Amino acid sequence: MKIFAETERCILREIIPEDLEGMYDLDSDPEVHKYLGNKPVTDKKQAAEMISFIRQQYTDNGIGRWAVIDKSTHEFIGWTGLKYIKDEINHHINFYDLGYRLRKKHWGQGIATETALASLKYAFDELGLNEVYALADVANEGSNKILKKVGLHFIEEFDFEGTPHNWYKILKTEFEQKRAKK
Repeated sequence: MKIFAETERCILREIIPEDLEGMYDLDSDPEVHKYLGNKPVTDKKQAAEMISFIRQQYTDNGIGRWAVIDKSTHEFIGWTGLKYIKDEINHHINFYDLGYRLRKKHWGQGIATETALASLKYAFDELGLNEVYALADVANEGSNKILKKVGLHFIEEFDFEGTPHNWYKILKTEFEQKRAKK
């Protein structure tokens, strides 16, 4: 199993079949899916299919979401990282999307921010990307706040699958400037 990055509190590694219980707990929670189309999984088979889908992205695209593992307890907290999007979203095709999803008991602890920053560092330092995008449901205050906090800039509001979403972008130069100020 490949470890992609570490933060102060977390290990960011590939998602593996053994993450099934954690993925099921994450994706079966209606509150977690409130701004994701309200379609939580209803059985572990669906969670296993999601793990397989993500693992196939590693093969097909060289990148996919990563498991967020608590360093001290080794607990599966959720996932974070980049996804290569080949389908059109907001008039963009073939771009890297920053995302994160945490189990509810880990909300409000700064973990999404911490792991999103590590994901951006990987995007620019390891993958050599020049830009990363993200989208968030307009009503999802927490996610919109995190995206701005890690340096993404609001570009515009657009309709995604019938729901208003915010579109964000960060350039490598902007990330480097933000990092230099620390």
